Amino acid sequence: MGFFSFFSKEKKETLDKGLSKTKESVFGKIARAVAGKSKVDDEVLDNLEEVLITSDVGVETTLNIIERIEKRAAAEKYMNAQELNTILRDEIAALLTENNSDDVADFEAPIGKKPYVIMVVGVNGVGKTTTIGKLAYQFKKAGKSVYLGAADTFRAAAVEQLDIWGGRVGVPVIKQKMGADPASVAYDTLNSAVANNADVVIIDTAGRLHNKVGLMNELTKIKNVMKKVVPDAPDEVLLVLDGSTGQNAFEQAKQFTLATEVTAMAITKLDGTAKGGVVIGISDQFKIPVKYIGLGEGMEDLQVFRKKEFVDSLFGENA
Repeated sequence: MGFFSFFSKEKKETLDKGLSKTKESVFGKIARAVAGKSKVDDEVLDNLEEVLITSDVGVETTLNIIERIEKRAAAEKYMNAQELNTILRDEIAALLTENNSDDVADFEAPIGKKPYVIMVVGVNGVGKTTTIGKLAYQFKKAGKSVYLGAADTFRAAAVEQLDIWGGRVGVPVIKQKMGADPASVAYDTLNSAVANNADVVIIDTAGRLHNKVGLMNELTKIKNVMKKVVPDAPDEVLLVLDGSTGQNAFEQAKQFTLATEVTAMAITKLDGTAKGGVVIGISDQFKIPVKYIGLGEGMEDLQVFRKKEFVDSLFGENA
């Protein structure tokens, strides 16, 4: 049955609304690509290729999708241009299913793993601290006790912002003075969390990419220091990407996956942009699960990424 039963009407409406600009943009382009065509031929496929690339799906993923459609067209002999939306939806859904882990049911930390430690990485301005605040809210709502660590000590605004979110959500934030050693903050956070039997720890880290070696060394140091308190920490390294930046998000994913072992991704700011196709490309290219998507400013607007629901909202359930 999958997880559709856990997906409320309100969440579906938020998802539909958040992806509406991408949907309008992609469908407008597809309509123009097949205008006047009675069947899917080479010209339609060429036009479709251009549509997907300009929708920020990415070149490699686009070529993969086109190849799948070509194979299907060859097998079915005759394919109506009007069927293209349905076929495209099916092939994208299949691609996401093949290239990703299983959907998670909801915001949950593994049972028996305490504390569950999430280290959050990503450049400044992608919505990293906001995502941490929303995650803390969702975990607390699920009955978990949460600790936040303000290890982005290079920007006073980052510590302040996390502090505001902690107050809003009602969870403790462990911090030190500006410029303090980030690894020291992470160490203090885990010590406090262990002492207070916390369920989840979320550590914010500095979002700098100008020096990859420096970033790599810093993230490695934070990990090593955390292991002194919780030997197998972190359990998850969550990369936050701004979906509205399109191809720029691909480049950031490339840099961070080279700098550290990213285990999951959150793609934010999908509302208000026509670049939602980036979720498909990043999911396919990096073979790292997209775990969360951001669809607005509200506490509830961070959703667990569910492949079927995402594709249905993008293409319309009756496409």
